[in-house]
Amino acid sequence: MSIGGITFKTINGKRYAYYQWTENGKQHSRRVKDDEFAELAAKIATEKTKKNSSKNIQQLMVAENIAPYSAKPDFKTDIKIGAQLIRFFEPVMKWKKRECFGALHDYIYGENNDRVLILYGLRRTGKTTLIRQLIGEMSADMQQKTAFIQLSSRHSLADVNHDLKQLELLGFRYVFIDEVTLLNDFIEGAALFSDIFAAGGMKVVLSGTDSLGFVFSEDEQLYDRCILLHTTFIPYREFENVLGIEGIDKFIEFGGTMSMGGSNYNTDKFTFATQKSANDYVDSAIARNIQHSLKCYQHEGHFRALQDLYNAGELTSAINRIVEDVNHRFTIDVLTKKFKSNDLRISASNLRRDRNKPTDILDHIDINAFTKQLKHLLLIKDKAEQSVEISEPHRIEIKEYLDLLDLTCDIDIVNMSNLNEHRTRTVLSQPGLRYAQASALIKSLLLDETFKQVPITERMAIEKRILDEIRGRMMEEIVLLETKIAKPTKQVFQLQFAIGEFDMVVFDPQNACSEIYEIKHSDKIAKEQCRHLLDPKKCAETEFRYGKILSKNVIYRGAKDRFGDINYLNVEEYLKGL
Repeated sequence: MSIGGITFKTINGKRYAYYQWTENGKQHSRRVKDDEFAELAAKIATEKTKKNSSKNIQQLMVAENIAPYSAKPDFKTDIKIGAQLIRFFEPVMKWKKRECFGALHDYIYGENNDRVLILYGLRRTGKTTLIRQLIGEMSADMQQKTAFIQLSSRHSLADVNHDLKQLELLGFRYVFIDEVTLLNDFIEGAALFSDIFAAGGMKVVLSGTDSLGFVFSEDEQLYDRCILLHTTFIPYREFENVLGIEGIDKFIEFGGTMSMGGSNYNTDKFTFATQKSANDYVDSAIARNIQHSLKCYQHEGHFRALQDLYNAGELTSAINRIVEDVNHRFTIDVLTKKFKSNDLRISASNLRRDRNKPTDILDHIDINAFTKQLKHLLLIKDKAEQSVEISEPHRIEIKEYLDLLDLTCDIDIVNMSNLNEHRTRTVLSQPGLRYAQASALIKSLLLDETFKQVPITERMAIEKRILDEIRGRMMEEIVLLETKIAKPTKQVFQLQFAIGEFDMVVFDPQNACSEIYEIKHSDKIAKEQCRHLLDPKKCAETEFRYGKILSKNVIYRGAKDRFGDINYLNVEEYLKGL
């Protein structure tokens, strides 16, 4: 009886494993059950090892009709090959792909350049799904030469090195290593992947959620030997196309991850559906990410000003606090700025004229006194929750790491009266995180004893009004951030005057011209929306400083239209067109 081997057959689009052997001159074949595949493959491998040299083993394993086995006895890490690999990618093959899929595809199918590809980003941004989709589109021959390695904190770089040598011996050419930054010695020894295995002809993709660890390794061990592919930033265009969910308000509430179930992607629960889930995400995906990277970098020698917080076991708490503080400052700014304008009177007028449910509820509320009380409570809440004393150096360094993670980005605010003044507003790339924390904060404040004497109808009206303002301010931030990222050769900023401002200016320094914008959360056209754009003095000052104004625009939630010289642009169409 011959040792035989395992082959694959495709039946009705699905691949099945079959064991084939020769006995008494006759060839036999039977279906291999999933639960016996690993044991049988290992047994075949052991028998062949006894009969063949390592060279012969390699030749047999890469033969077109022989499947690599998935449980070699001396593998030290968790490896998926063969039938396990098929079961791994099948569930995601109907899902839509993220735009960065093309770069991953080009690396695998392109010429070998001795580099590894690093696929990194915060949790729930589609990294592993991209890998599964790519493997699923490979030919059967390529899949037989592909391995997926899942690492955990119990593994070491020596374990990975051992298994990669085994895979290389068996003819594997495409290796995907997930959660590689969980290795405590990854940052210091990452050159192994490029200098040994990629240089030897293997295509190696490293992925993981510990984004900062990859940034550190790219700066040192993998300098000029890696291709970086970041998944954290998810623009509205991808949110709608990949998830199949439309609407800027949905993006404001849930945008930032690929875990909101939709018609084109997965059906997981919303990552930012509740304050608790949002806070858990900040703690695990961001705070612990930063601490783990710093712990593993330069033998714990790069904590800088954060060393005292780390020694006290309070670093993750401090990082959580900084993220929350960014969102609390945003909420205070909304309460301070928006309610000083005439927006409330416009809202009150709109509510009175509402065709379905006209109401004068906002006419009876002292909004200034109400929001003053909210601000006071918020500041008290901020102080009460500061269990960790955070100094300015702490704040600066943590903000630097948040920027490196692509979680935060600063938008310039230019003061036309003092061009030397430099101010910024911090925008979060994950809008759902900001909305979850800001909205939960407002709701909790309205339950305070201070407002118990206010009728529930008034409290609900105020809550709706404030949340509308939060969504409006966030829509501004989304447009500013996505425009800035989409137009790297342009300068994108807010422009403030002595009275009023342009919500966004896009300045082209090469051609000395600009475009000016107002950004409104409304879905209706109103003359008040474009009063600053029509102000001849503001426009003259802008043209003197930033060149000819090519267009004046209002970005809003209504249909595309024109009002005199003003272009009204639908926000979803604008974002998808970037």
